[in-house]
Amino acid sequence: MNLTRAEARERAELITVESYDVSLDLTRGGEVFGSTTTVKFTAAPGSASFIDAVTRTVHSVTLNGRVLDPATVSDGVRIQLPDLAEHNELTIVADMPYMNTGEGLHRFVDPVDNEVYLYTQFEVPDSRRMFTVFEQPDLKATFAFTVTAPSHWDVISNSPTPAPVEAGPAEDGASRSVWTFAPTPRLSSYVTALIAGPYQSVRSEVSSSDGRVIPLGVFARKSLMQYLDADNIFELTRQGFGFFEAQFGCPYPFEKYDQLFVPEFNAGAMENAGAVTILEGYVFRSKVTGAQIERRAITVLHELAHMWFGDLVTMRWWNDLWLNESFAEYMSHLAAVEATSFTSAWTTFASVEKSWAYRQDQLPTTHPIFAEINDLQDVEVNFDGITYAKGASVLRQLVAWVGPEQFMAGVREYFAKHAWHNTELQDLLVELEKASGRDLDRWGRQWLETAGVNTLAPELNVDADGTLRSFAILQSAVPEWPTLRPHRLAVGFYNLDDAGKLIRVHREELDVDGERTEVPALAGLARPDLILINDDDLAYAKVRLDPASLATATAHLKDFAASLPRTLVWNSAWDAARDGETPARKYVELILANVAAETDSSVILVQLRQLATALNFYVAEEHREAATVAAVDRLWDLASAVPGGSDGQLQFIKCFALLARSASQLDRVSGLLDGSVVLDGLTVDQDLRWELVASLVAGGRMGQDGIDAELQRDNTSSGQNAAALAKAAIPTPEAKAAAWESIVVKGELSNALQGSAVTGFMRVLDRSLLEPYSEKYFAAVPGIVATRTHALAQQIVVGLYPALLTTQATIDRTDGFLASLPAESAALRRMMLENRDGVARALRARAADVRQEGSPA
Repeated sequence: MNLTRAEARERAELITVESYDVSLDLTRGGEVFGSTTTVKFTAAPGSASFIDAVTRTVHSVTLNGRVLDPATVSDGVRIQLPDLAEHNELTIVADMPYMNTGEGLHRFVDPVDNEVYLYTQFEVPDSRRMFTVFEQPDLKATFAFTVTAPSHWDVISNSPTPAPVEAGPAEDGASRSVWTFAPTPRLSSYVTALIAGPYQSVRSEVSSSDGRVIPLGVFARKSLMQYLDADNIFELTRQGFGFFEAQFGCPYPFEKYDQLFVPEFNAGAMENAGAVTILEGYVFRSKVTGAQIERRAITVLHELAHMWFGDLVTMRWWNDLWLNESFAEYMSHLAAVEATSFTSAWTTFASVEKSWAYRQDQLPTTHPIFAEINDLQDVEVNFDGITYAKGASVLRQLVAWVGPEQFMAGVREYFAKHAWHNTELQDLLVELEKASGRDLDRWGRQWLETAGVNTLAPELNVDADGTLRSFAILQSAVPEWPTLRPHRLAVGFYNLDDAGKLIRVHREELDVDGERTEVPALAGLARPDLILINDDDLAYAKVRLDPASLATATAHLKDFAASLPRTLVWNSAWDAARDGETPARKYVELILANVAAETDSSVILVQLRQLATALNFYVAEEHREAATVAAVDRLWDLASAVPGGSDGQLQFIKCFALLARSASQLDRVSGLLDGSVVLDGLTVDQDLRWELVASLVAGGRMGQDGIDAELQRDNTSSGQNAAALAKAAIPTPEAKAAAWESIVVKGELSNALQGSAVTGFMRVLDRSLLEPYSEKYFAAVPGIVATRTHALAQQIVVGLYPALLTTQATIDRTDGFLASLPAESAALRRMMLENRDGVARALRARAADVRQEGSPA
């Protein structure tokens, strides 16, 4: 199933692909579909190559009129192509399997009405699961799809949907029709798409900058249409169209733009050209937090940005995946701030994206942004916080380095030169250098070709009257990644005003380079209450506060007038807790004392996640239970004190239910579920009911009968996933054994159900329930990786790792497992090293928490 970069490079030197003509028959039952592919391509005469096709059965292979023996040339993954001519025509007739893993052509049956829904997910190497293809991004071609499907379905692809033509009945007598799509422009195969089923849609349009009227569509399953907020999606899409066309100097490149909410999706969304697929969890059937609404908006804008950067101009090979994703991530936040109502998106970026990047960049598996991608297995584990979040953070730093106008001028020239072609990083840097006059060679080497995160700290000398005599910024790096980098950043001075708010009174922007950078412009100014390095969050670096500023921040965190500097201080506090510099219980207290005053929903979300992590992993073991019970009681108090119906109230209750463990806490959870306990303004809707059910199940207050009763009330896809989580969370040895059998031994669950069951299995109050499975985990993992697709294997390898058995014994067993791994198990080694690091970091943080003086028992 693998493809090396060397093989791809060799194939690209031999072959130029002209077109694909793909005929699919989706009326042959629930196991396989018919796939007939005709490829026209040129090649070096007399050469040999191969084409990719993950097949159940290959019926025929015809190359330039020669019939080849499928048993000889096909192994179920590749088809060998001997003795090529200069101009070639290849036709493959095959059966291919439907998937339930979120890869290839995924098949889903709606439990509400038993209707079948299909969609594709091809990135990285899975278009070969639907048709025969040269599966690499630099072999672009046109694609013409012809689809036979049930007549009551809608069929959507990259080209506009044609009028169906009635065909003869299927074997079961059901009516069939044929959709014949016009060829696409030249695309990479991984951004082609097919979505089929009785999807329903809402239609609109947008005017492009070149005068065309672009049809818009938003699609969802029939059973979800009542919850679809199409107007909001259309509004965001129009705002994104206008912003991106103006910034890129290039009209939208495709004929139409459809956005399709699909079931059991592994990611947030996928940038299929003109047919974006989106996680249907973004169709909100219950009240959700502002953080979720903003994340949906960022996702919509991210995928739209890809229509230019990714689809119109595409990376040559997967080592530039980071640039593809980072650019879309940066532009989606910029568009949100400048063109939509989500004007605090940079605060969210600092809280969510950058914290992910810093976490990933401190793992033993961190890697340069520009990573060496030797094969497809390297790519599959590189959809990480470096590729997305650090890359986007560094792009933001690059924009500050070259200037916003100069950056966009270079981008516009890049699109003009390379439309419909493949590029490498250097093609973009050349244009940015021309536009800005900055030499980016050193910048690129230091930022893109090295790993690790720098730490910036202030050094100040203060006169007796409080005047700054001197000010410098000190930069450090960890020994493993010692590079000191150039940074463009701002230093902010903050004072408490008469109303008790921390407001910025001075800002100094400068270049920082090397171990020590003097800032003479700050000498002679009065020392403020708080000094914040990297104000406005332009740079990518961990920041430390001087002692006086730290004291001000701790006492007045909730008093910042603006959300972004407050978030930067939140981030600094979390860094210190994770690094064992601050005792975990002090960090827990900082959150509980300040989070109710937080105004940004995404920041609340992140702080509550980090609260749970600190309690579960970083608080010393002997204090963990008492600290958690006390924190959960505080969460109830916060939920009761904030305005009824507020975003904060909903988030505090969700976190309360997640962590509840004492008898009185579980009594309150039970009361919320049955209505005997009421919080003013809180609506206990269906999704919140499931969170309460899971809490009661994990706490031993509800069993399978209660889960079944709730599922009868909500027998939907969401309900089935929630029930799978709850069932796996039943705190008995028998229930854990049944869940393990289902997930690990049988392996028949879909990606969504397996993910839910994994989460439920690990949700325990009594961690001894997991002890019998530690050794079973290490015994099972190699077979899981060998036999499951990457998406399913990763869920198990990461999700079932015994991290909650936070002991040196777990580290020692992991080390033994790593020592036994063969060299070719690079992807598994990486996942296991990251698992190990989480436990090692937790043990260091617990040791720091033990050293806390005067801590409560």
